[in-house]
Amino acid sequence: MSMSALFRRFGYAALLTAPLFGCEGEATDEPPAEETGITCDGDVCRVAGGEYTDDLTFTADKTWFLDGRVFIGDGTTNNTLTIEPGTTILGRASETLPGALVIQRNAQIMADGSADAMIVMTSDQGDMARAGNWGGLVINGNAPINGCDTAPCTATGEGDTGIYGGDDAGDSSGTLRYVRVEYAGTKLTADSEFNGIAFQGVGSGTTVEYIQVHANADDGIEFFGGSVSAKYVVLTGIQDDSLDWTDGWNGKIQFLIAKQLGDQGDQGIEADNNGDNNDLEPRSNPTLSNLTFIGHADSDIGVLLREGTRVSLNNTIVTGFGDACFAIDQTATFAQACTDETTLTGDFTVEGVVIGGCGADFLEPVDDADMPLDVPCSVEQFFSIEPDVRGNEVRDDLTLDNYRLPAGSDLLTLGATPNDPFFTDVPFIGAVGEDDWAAGWALYLD
Repeated sequence: MSMSALFRRFGYAALLTAPLFGCEGEATDEPPAEETGITCDGDVCRVAGGEYTDDLTFTADKTWFLDGRVFIGDGTTNNTLTIEPGTTILGRASETLPGALVIQRNAQIMADGSADAMIVMTSDQGDMARAGNWGGLVINGNAPINGCDTAPCTATGEGDTGIYGGDDAGDSSGTLRYVRVEYAGTKLTADSEFNGIAFQGVGSGTTVEYIQVHANADDGIEFFGGSVSAKYVVLTGIQDDSLDWTDGWNGKIQFLIAKQLGDQGDQGIEADNNGDNNDLEPRSNPTLSNLTFIGHADSDIGVLLREGTRVSLNNTIVTGFGDACFAIDQTATFAQACTDETTLTGDFTVEGVVIGGCGADFLEPVDDADMPLDVPCSVEQFFSIEPDVRGNEVRDDLTLDNYRLPAGSDLLTLGATPNDPFFTDVPFIGAVGEDDWAAGWALYLD
């Protein structure tokens, strides 16, 4: 059996009985002795933690082991990491020094796989892999974020993952296409943990298509400001929120399946503008269409919109969440949504959203004393205003064929695509119509 096959099947520990990269002994959480660099032994290459400022290529004929936080670029260099189709990347499992891949500002990642040659980023633990083993993928860009008194605003990523943010909304951090990230999300402290993929101030020039995050211990994907958009997204077995945004994200998503697989998931969507100041600009205001969120009886809320965010949410199915299907919180968020019980602001739109089969249809907001929050309309009223125009529905008999609409469902024809060239014109509500775009490359859905 090749060394890379040993890695995939049995994990890093299986190779400790023989010298690996010239080292012997037991696996520890101590920093590696070697300086930043890449050393290969047969078909396994060890990438030491640190900054890499030259162009690199991870080839498909080798397995690439991230032995710490691997930074592509130093924040100023314009170098590129190219990852060939079919490449496997293993992250070092550790509670204190996990492997992680960080693309710095001004650098790029070109990870352009295919349906039959996925690029897979996973744990080094093989068959023993579990959520939270390693750090995951972080991309830092130069696009605007909020949170500062003056622009351009910058911030430092959780887990010391570099500086992000700037004034270039069209910034490009490269391409992610047919990429799967598995078993990531190490929790470093109570306030610092890795997402499966963190898009931090990433610009709209970045291409993100056909990506999957599976079994992440924190959020599946989280957008920290920026303007990057994504199509064809699968999020499975996420133990916190499947889709999360904050700090002024203004991108777009079309075609997203989020399916919770156990009792550890939280929200399908958890959406914020800024938790410290709900009215900071740029305000979070993404446009989303054709999403399906499938919860679990022990999970929380399907869609939770809060902390002053706006959104345009279209053609979406929410079902199976233990607490509720749909919720809005904080007075600043309601101020974006409605002016009274029958009037919408027009800045916060929810159209063609079908919910049902949750612990409750709606969750109304309360204050710190668990008293009803003083808001201009209830969540249910907001959802139900102008039903014939907006097309929102509560269906007690909402059922899916796994993540797909059953044959003959009227939801296959009731969708209305947002008027924006990013969005593919499709007739259905939910993530998948008659043609299943997830088939053949996305795993863990059945």
